[in-house]
Amino acid sequence: MSDTLKVPTMAECMAEGRKPEILFWVGSAGSYDDRAKKITRAFVKILNKANVDFAVLGSEESSTGDVAKRAGNEFLFQMQAVANIEILNAYEVKRIVTACPHSYNTIKNEYPGLGGVYQVQHHTQFIEKLIQTGKLKVESDSAFKGKRITFHDPCYLGRANEVYEAPRELLKMLGVELTEMKRNRRTALCCGAGGAQMFKEPEKGDKDVNVLRTEDALETNPGIIATGCPYCNTMMTDGVKAKEKESDISVMDVAEIIAQSQNL
Repeated sequence: MSDTLKVPTMAECMAEGRKPEILFWVGSAGSYDDRAKKITRAFVKILNKANVDFAVLGSEESSTGDVAKRAGNEFLFQMQAVANIEILNAYEVKRIVTACPHSYNTIKNEYPGLGGVYQVQHHTQFIEKLIQTGKLKVESDSAFKGKRITFHDPCYLGRANEVYEAPRELLKMLGVELTEMKRNRRTALCCGAGGAQMFKEPEKGDKDVNVLRTEDALETNPGIIATGCPYCNTMMTDGVKAKEKESDISVMDVAEIIAQSQNL
C-alpha cells in the first residue's frame, strides 16, 4: 500500500481502544497477486474517499480455506476456518466486506456452522450502499460515459449467492453502455477458476473454458470486460490475451472503474 492510503489494522484499532465499523477481508489474491493488489488499492481508495471506518487484519489474515475445501481437503479447510474465526471473534467483528466472491461465499455460508457468524457483503454491494446513502457521489457523465462494457458474473457472487444487480447498477450509474452476454446472470458461464480449478491444469478438451467465456464477452463488442472477482479477472485477462485483443479490450474490476471515474 502506498503512503497516501489509510489502511488501519484491527490490532492498531484495538490498541487505540476503538472498534471499526467494517472489517475489509482482503483475501489471498488481493494480498499477494500483483494484478489483484490493484483491485485492493482501488477499493481502499473508495473507502478512504467515503470516510468509511474500516480496518484489515493484516498479517493476522489467513486463507479462508475455500480452495482446500473445493479441492476436497475438508480437514485443512476446517483448520483454516477455525483459526480465522477465533481471530475474528476475538476482535468482536460483526461486519465484513470483501472484493473476493470466494471469500464472501465461504465466510457468509460456511463459517456460521463453525461458530463464525457475520454480516458479509461483496464490495459492489457495499459501494452501492455508500452511493445510496450519499457518502460517495458518482457522476453519470464520468470518463466512462458511453463506454461499451459487458459484465461477467462471478459464480460465487451470482449463481451461488444471487447477487446480480449491485455490480450492474454501479456501472449504469456511470452512464456506460452496458451490454449483456448471451449467457448472463443465472445462466452465466464459469470463467474456469472456481472450485480450485485455478490451481490445476485443465482437463483435455478442444478449448479452455476461460477462452470460451471470453468469446461470449467478445460477441458483445466491448471496450471493457468488467467483473467483480480477482480470479475471474485473471481468467478473462488470459482469455483476451489468447484472442490477441489486449490492445483493444481492458479487463477491470467494478471497483477500479468506480475509482477511476472519481479520479482516485
